[in-house]
Amino acid sequence: MSQFSPIKIKLKTIRRKTVLLLLFPPLIGLIWLFRMLPIHWVRSFANFVGKYFFKYAKKSREWALENLAKIYDGELSRNEQEQIAKAVFTEVIKGFFDYMAYSHVKDKKKYFKLIEVVGEEHLSDAYNRGKGVICLIPHMSSWEFAAITPPMLGYETSAASQSMKMVLLEKLMVKFRGRRGMKNITRQGSYQALVKALNKGECLILMTDQDTRVKGVFVDFLGYRAYTPLGASRLIADTGAALVPMAMVRKEDGNYRFEIHPEIKPIETGNKKNDLIENTINQNKFYSEIIRKYPEQWVWMHRRWKTTPESLAATLKARAAAKQKK
Repeated sequence: MSQFSPIKIKLKTIRRKTVLLLLFPPLIGLIWLFRMLPIHWVRSFANFVGKYFFKYAKKSREWALENLAKIYDGELSRNEQEQIAKAVFTEVIKGFFDYMAYSHVKDKKKYFKLIEVVGEEHLSDAYNRGKGVICLIPHMSSWEFAAITPPMLGYETSAASQSMKMVLLEKLMVKFRGRRGMKNITRQGSYQALVKALNKGECLILMTDQDTRVKGVFVDFLGYRAYTPLGASRLIADTGAALVPMAMVRKEDGNYRFEIHPEIKPIETGNKKNDLIENTINQNKFYSEIIRKYPEQWVWMHRRWKTTPESLAATLKARAAAKQKK
C-alpha cells in the first residue's frame, strides 16, 4: 500500500462528510415542502427523480442489472430486466419521498388511509403469547413505513437499525420513528438489547435480507447461496419468540398494503447448530417468495451476493492478524 493511501482515504472521508453536511439543509427544506404539497405531486416528482437516479447512478445501476441477470437470465429478456431495474430505482425514491411527506403524521386515521393492513391476526396471535415477536421485513418499497406500522397498530415495538453515513439524517429518522412509537436499537453491540426487548414481549423489527458483516451463514437466497445473518434464528432459540414475516408493498392506486404473513414455525430438533441454519433457510424462503412476487419493489442495486466464502475467510484472517498486533 502506498504511503499516501491513508491520507487519500482520510481526505475522501472528509469530503464525503462535508458533502453530506451540505446536503442536509436542502433535505429539510424538501421535507417541509413535501408535507405541504398534495401527495400525487410528490410522487410525480419522485418519478422524475427516479429516472435520473437510474441514468446517473452508474455503479448502482450496474449492480442492479447484474443481480437481475443472475436471477432472471433465461426467464426474462434483458429488456424486461432493465424495466424492473428502472421501476426499482423509482420505487426507492418514491418510498423515501412518501415517508418524508408523512413524517409528521401521528394520527392513526390519516396514517391508515395511506396504508392498508392485511393479516394482522397473525401478528396479534403471536404477540398475545407474551414471548415477543420478531417482525421479519424485507427492504421493499418503503421499508421505513413497514418498520413503524406495528407500533402504529398499537404493538410495543423496538427495531435494530444500522448506522447511516449521514449522522444528522440518522438522528432525524430516529426522531421520525420515535414519533410513531418505535424504539431504536443500534446494531453495534445490541444483541442483549434485542433479547431484552423480546423478553418484555415486544415486537422486534429485523431486516436480514442484505449482505452483512455480522455473524452469518451461506444459505440459499433466490436460488444462490448468500451470506445471511443468523441473528433472527439465534434470538428465536434464546428467547422463544415467534417469527412473523411481513412486507410493505405498493398498490396500483399508489398507496400501500402492509402484508402480515403466517408465523414461520421454528425448527427445534435439539441440534442447535443445524436448527440455526434450517431456520435461517426458512427465513430466506420467505424473502425469495415475496421478492419474486414483487420484483419491481426490492432493492436490486444492493450487492446481496458480495460476500463469498473466500472473501469472508480473508476478512476473518485479517481481523485475527490485527488482533495479534494489538
